[in-house]
Amino acid sequence: MSKTINQLVQEAHANAVSKGWWDEDRTFGELIALCHSELSEALEDYRSGRQPTEVWYEINSTDPVHRKPCGIPSELADIVIRVFDVCGRYGIDLEKAITEKMAYNATRPKRHGGKVI
Repeated sequence: MSKTINQLVQEAHANAVSKGWWDEDRTFGELIALCHSELSEALEDYRSGRQPTEVWYEINSTDPVHRKPCGIPSELADIVIRVFDVCGRYGIDLEKAITEKMAYNATRPKRHGGKVI
């Protein structure tokens, strides 16, 4: 059975709380910077020659059973997990926000905004 986006938000936030990441409150700016750092890690993997679908695993010498997934897919997952945690902290209904924004984006003209990149 699949989980809803909001269920994943609650799960990600609860995990962050249980791991001590919320023992002290963070500013909204710090939270955005943490999201940005995950994007930067994905970019660094790409700049190092990794392919967008490439996944590899690191073995932790203190816990060889649990291998850490690495690569762009893992960094993209980290971005989403960070966003979920922020939404959990602030009580944001991310599922509603995504649905609303996608519906609006569907009404926009082709390449709206006229930006090159």
